[in-house]
Amino acid sequence: MLPKFILIAATTLATLPALSQQAPETPSNQPQVKVNMLNVCTPSAEEQKEIAAALARIPKQPLFGPDFEISHGTSTLSESANFLQPKTNNTEASDDEPSVARYVRVRREFAVQALFASVQYSFSDDGQNMIETLVLHVRDPKDLIQVSMEDTASAISSPEKMVAANTPASRIRLERFGKSSIALARCNASENAPAPDQSAYDPLFRSASEVLANYRNLLGVRHTIPAELAQIPTEMSKPVIPKPAKPGTKKK
Repeated sequence: MLPKFILIAATTLATLPALSQQAPETPSNQPQVKVNMLNVCTPSAEEQKEIAAALARIPKQPLFGPDFEISHGTSTLSESANFLQPKTNNTEASDDEPSVARYVRVRREFAVQALFASVQYSFSDDGQNMIETLVLHVRDPKDLIQVSMEDTASAISSPEKMVAANTPASRIRLERFGKSSIALARCNASENAPAPDQSAYDPLFRSASEVLANYRNLLGVRHTIPAELAQIPTEMSKPVIPKPAKPGTKKK
């Protein structure tokens, strides 16, 4: 479950001493704290308009240039793919174990001088969750920098079925130049609160899901992703856990 508010960045440049011992602060030694909060469950009406406008400007039939990139590999995850999800008794033990995700990235350049310069599709699978991410980068960022959409699934049995399922988008994010980001995500119920009513955002999720489905076809990921994942050796996708040294035996 995604919490209603996500802490994006918190930077403390100095530690606050006890008030009784605190000396008068000057501009040179005054602590600086910067905190940005994103309301991902219920964005404002103005933020909804910005998301809708950005999604509407994504080309449906783009002209790709000759440059492209396909890469694959493995990545050790320092945190679970669902690090925003609350822990349960069943997952606490497994969270301490290293997790390795296989990934594939496909990147294409747009051929014409349009709003967006390139698009990148990423697929990752850590054995428990599969995640698709589509990111479009703006050619000349003045206000908008990039638009990203993401979907995730844990009940689908294989990457082949995942990329063929047209899983709907569950997260949308706008990175803006000189401003805080805007995000919208599907939010579930918590132990202390029911799920928020997100019916007003269905058109935005539907629009993002249509963009994802379209670019799956345009980038040919239904064939590329399984083929690229098959090239990753199985032993590389397993975390290497050092075994404890055996106690030495004394010679008689």
